[in-house]
Amino acid sequence: MNTELSGLAGKHAVVTGGGSGIGAATAAALVRAGARVTLMGRDAARLAAQRDALSVLDKSDSTSAAGELTCITVDVAREAAVIAAFEQAGPVDILINNAGQAQAAPFTQTDMALWQRMLDVNLTGVFLCTRAVLPGMLERGYGRIVNIASTAGQIGYAYVAAYCAAKHGVIGLTRSLALEVAAKGITVNAVCPGYTETELLRASLDQITSKTSRSEKEARSILLRNNPQQRFVAPDEVANAALWLCMPGSAAITGQSISVSGGEVT
Repeated sequence: MNTELSGLAGKHAVVTGGGSGIGAATAAALVRAGARVTLMGRDAARLAAQRDALSVLDKSDSTSAAGELTCITVDVAREAAVIAAFEQAGPVDILINNAGQAQAAPFTQTDMALWQRMLDVNLTGVFLCTRAVLPGMLERGYGRIVNIASTAGQIGYAYVAAYCAAKHGVIGLTRSLALEVAAKGITVNAVCPGYTETELLRASLDQITSKTSRSEKEARSILLRNNPQQRFVAPDEVANAALWLCMPGSAAITGQSISVSGGEVT
């Protein structure tokens, strides 16, 4: 067995928002590294489809030591639902807080519903899921928590003040918690993607084209203008960064916010 690929054998990883995009790519990377993976998200059908895809991946990879693949439906913004979901999941060694949502609006048109929704899904969800797994990690003296934040947590963008505020909060939580548990065998880090080829990107492009006279090509150019590589990030590139933070050789990395953005944030 390839020891590099099986570095997470015996570990149980939970990936929220695991049915598509970055979450699905990260789940696949964890499976290849030998972890047992539980997918969490709101869409049961999408989770089941991703579980089936990962099961095929696992069987086709002779180096994989992955165990059972499961999926649990949960809204990460609802406290009672999160508690129940993690009780069902059992002890967790690796938590990938990936579930998120982005919505744009000028600040003067950002109402309380939009503001609260961005905080609930992007920040409170990270808090609730982390709180659910942390006692067990502390008891066992081991844990890896990776928060999928965004470059919106490192810099500002116009028209997404609520989203930026939530993602800045995720980075603050990451830094603070990392210090609390630094001597207890647990690392806490954030991965901050730039614009990534996911459904969230598609939604952003649709918003630009629907609210302006610009074409999709022009909309893409607008989003790419600050990226030195002049391209969008691939989900697998974000997944690779998350996986690295979970591997045994990254135990000294904690409290960091790693930008995966083609040089947009340095």
